Amino acid sequence: MSSEEKIFFTYNQIHQTIKKVAETIMESGFDPDVIVAIGTGGFIPARIIKTYLNKPILTVGLRLYDADNKPRTAPEKIQWIDEVEKKLKGKRVLLVDEVDDSRTTLEYCLRELLSDEPAEIAVAVLHNKNKEKRGIIPEEIKLYWAGEELEDKWICYPWDALDIDSHGI
Repeated sequence: MSSEEKIFFTYNQIHQTIKKVAETIMESGFDPDVIVAIGTGGFIPARIIKTYLNKPILTVGLRLYDADNKPRTAPEKIQWIDEVEKKLKGKRVLLVDEVDDSRTTLEYCLRELLSDEPAEIAVAVLHNKNKEKRGIIPEEIKLYWAGEELEDKWICYPWDALDIDSHGI
């Protein structure tokens, strides 16, 4: 894949985008009780959102891509904290991930979280790829925020860089 087919982001750009998302969430009146980060990509955006919203973070681990960055047919649950069910019942949840690409990971996670009977779930992603999605956002989810809308190109996040100095910026 050539560098023209990739989009590179710095930590500073990501922080500014998440700040904008957090401000939009606060202006909307949605006040989550807890942030749920989808690992691994949602960890850093969720932590930045925590700076603005000052809410606790829980994490879940899902894997959609294999070791060769090829998508699997469905997400695989690799970590799900048993206590999440008790902690989410009747709570307002903000689900955070880095990118809404095919939407299969978001759909899977939202359906799992809905079974925990939260009062409400909202979604915040750093980036949304403008493309046809394989997954859907369940109709129970009324709030969705994306920091930026992007072309369907491979996104290179700084937390995935082996050498941050040659990250492409």
